[in-house]
Amino acid sequence: MTLRGARIAVTGATGFLGRYIVDVLLARGAHVIGVVRNPSKVPELAAKGVELRQADLSERDRLASGFAGADAVVSNAALFALNNQRWDEHERCNVEGTRNVMGACTDASVRRVVQVSSVAVYGIFAGGRLHEDSPQLGAHTRRLPWNVYPASKAVSEQEAWRLAREHGLALTVVRPCTIYGAFDPNFTPLFERITTFPVSIRPIGLQMSYVYAGDVAEGIALALEQERSIGRAYNLTGDGETWQDLTEAWKAAGGRTAWLRLPIPVPMAPKFDSTRAKQELGWRPRSLTEGLRETFALEGRH
Repeated sequence: MTLRGARIAVTGATGFLGRYIVDVLLARGAHVIGVVRNPSKVPELAAKGVELRQADLSERDRLASGFAGADAVVSNAALFALNNQRWDEHERCNVEGTRNVMGACTDASVRRVVQVSSVAVYGIFAGGRLHEDSPQLGAHTRRLPWNVYPASKAVSEQEAWRLAREHGLALTVVRPCTIYGAFDPNFTPLFERITTFPVSIRPIGLQMSYVYAGDVAEGIALALEQERSIGRAYNLTGDGETWQDLTEAWKAAGGRTAWLRLPIPVPMAPKFDSTRAKQELGWRPRSLTEGLRETFALEGRH
């Protein structure tokens, strides 16, 4: 698909990642339709030329109206909050919301869909090298406080694939790892609070992998542009960077860090494989330092 002149509907366009997706699509010449719950939340989107349409993930009919006339839909809206571990809310937003989005695409005769999933689908304690065909959590997963979000994302992705097969939709799924960037309400400010205390921590053995929100948005655009991505899933991840790597990049980008960091063992080291995205889509993520410099610039930091 050529994005210049294409009409691309984006759910969650007013959110953290959504605003990056909008900017990348606009830069490629697309006409962006932001299908959002609260169009007045980010008025600068309208100033950029984004067409805003109101719909909630619980409203299949309004979603269909929001998608009307679109050439593709980026299903980005989802519930992720570090302080919310309620299964009913995650199921309603992430699982039922995905069913409504896929149904609305069918109702609106939009065949092309990119869904934003997560590497959390493999489970937070998954080990070894995790590629796109690695085992996932699912409806059978025991509902525990720490796996509410991962399990809901796994079930929602599995539902998306099922409905795509059922309705003949051309689906691509992207799975980012821990996302950081400007105006992030979750991970980035949490890391900043921890790392800027006079005395902080240095987790030993923790390899989370991090990805800049702008790079996730680039991956989504690349998937839309290439027919070969249809029916495929792509990990959009870092290369196993540690907390220490992120701390050093934070300092190199101009951020403050603690003068003393106490080592604590955290033996978690999933290894996400993003080879497929790099080979098939030509995806090239920024380094941590580059991503953080852009983050600080967008937030107006010195």
